[in-house]
Amino acid sequence: MSDTFRLTLGQLNPTVGDLAGNAALARDAWAQGKQAGAQMVALPEMFISGYSTQDLVMKPAFTQAAMDEIDQLAKDCADGPTLAVGGPYFAEGRLYNAYHICRGGKVVARQLKHFLPNYDVFDEVRQFRRGPIQGPYAIPDGPRIGSPICEDAWYEDVGEAMVESGAEILIVPNGSPYYHGKIDKRVNTMVARVIENDTPLVYLNMVGGQDDQAFDGGSFVLNRGGKLAVQLPMFDATVAHVDFKRGENGWEAVEGEKATYDSVTGQDYRAMVLTLGDYMRKTGFKKVLLGLSGGIDSAIVATIAADALGPQNVRCVMLPSEYTSQASLDDAQAVVDALGCNYDTVSIAGPRAAVSEALAPLFAGLEEDLTEENIQSRMRGLLLMAQSNKFGEMLLTTGNKSEVAVGYATIYGDMAGGYNPIKDMYKTRVFETCRWRNANHAPWMKAPAGEVIPTAIIDKPPSAELRPDQKDSDSLPPYDILDGILMMLVDGEASVADCVAAGYARDTVKKIEHLLYISEYKRFQSAPGTRLSKHAFWLDRRYPIVNRWRDNS
Repeated sequence: MSDTFRLTLGQLNPTVGDLAGNAALARDAWAQGKQAGAQMVALPEMFISGYSTQDLVMKPAFTQAAMDEIDQLAKDCADGPTLAVGGPYFAEGRLYNAYHICRGGKVVARQLKHFLPNYDVFDEVRQFRRGPIQGPYAIPDGPRIGSPICEDAWYEDVGEAMVESGAEILIVPNGSPYYHGKIDKRVNTMVARVIENDTPLVYLNMVGGQDDQAFDGGSFVLNRGGKLAVQLPMFDATVAHVDFKRGENGWEAVEGEKATYDSVTGQDYRAMVLTLGDYMRKTGFKKVLLGLSGGIDSAIVATIAADALGPQNVRCVMLPSEYTSQASLDDAQAVVDALGCNYDTVSIAGPRAAVSEALAPLFAGLEEDLTEENIQSRMRGLLLMAQSNKFGEMLLTTGNKSEVAVGYATIYGDMAGGYNPIKDMYKTRVFETCRWRNANHAPWMKAPAGEVIPTAIIDKPPSAELRPDQKDSDSLPPYDILDGILMMLVDGEASVADCVAAGYARDTVKKIEHLLYISEYKRFQSAPGTRLSKHAFWLDRRYPIVNRWRDNS
């Protein structure tokens, strides 16, 4: 056996359902590994199919096509390093999440996922069968390797059994989606596995956006004692070569690249840019449009879009009414001037007057109320969707998590659209993110550097401008209070009593709880948006639309 082992890691970006495209990425990584003299090339969990496939993987024709693609990949990569690639496996009437070990033109071994996650965004218990805990597989003239698949490495059992059966290195393939703070949790958990087993560990994660989820990469290699040897970038597709040497105490990774990571605010921003860019690319859209109001939410969405797609592919549309202030017109203009986006103005005065005239016989004698305000928002939604249809541009929605939570958005109005990058970002964090983007610029940002969101937008009181002198604070508590309550009720699943004990007024908490529950039907019909937390609206938090329960604690 050789005393050196070179491993090539493919921290890459697959597309769900693009079997041939994902196989092409695998071949390219394998070719790079072969050229670099690697003995093994490893790719992430469920790479051939993309992840997460949700129930697509339960379709027999899809699973068979994925398995056929892996068989062909094994044949194409026969003359060179071992290739390890994630994908579905169907045998004896059972479907597994598997890691396929390919060598010499065929699949020579498979590791089957044992622990199936069934929480947050994961639903694997209904999709897969649990595989048995297995021993390692061998690399010719190299170490014996165990590959606990993603969730398997979050428990002691699988890795421990593999090491006891002779595994000398653990390579963990992952499809682990991002939420803020997760990278530290991953590292700490994997350090625990290393210390328990006294064995080096490779944590290989995929990268890219899939619907609402950002896969952030951030792969790393740990030596005995939990010492960090290699750390790959977050959010960047990367092919990296890692060398191991065998000494008296076994295998040890040679120290290599150690990427540095941005702040949580910076990571969240990159996640929003990545998911929007990949959502566009993977669905075939090239350009976006959005309603630019002169407010902070549409300003940050325009900036995210410009950073993801380039300003030339972003069109902002001002849709003024008689309530739109000159300050809002000036602020919107300042945003497009700073970003370099395309800009149009379409007044809603005429359409609104026509609707008011049509409804006048029915509404005669009734005072104006929220109905008329919502007509304005729905006129804007209609005019934006018409432009989306005519020009083939995807419409972005711009409601932050605070608004989405309490229903402070108009269904079929400003909620109309195909994607919402800030759907999981509370309003207070929108302010913070705007300041961060004005102060930071990176090569992956396609929009200009500098103050792209004017300070005037950040500092002015938020308003929907649907009636004279309207402010968000007319209907909602100040955003620092609202967000504090929502973080407890939504992210912390706290009780009303818990919120009151934290210092919030009970009447305010009860009002927010009520708005949260009665707005579920809106969220059920809302556009997908970037997941930044473990309690994003959609797969993380699934509540009934009809719900008469209220917390009276």
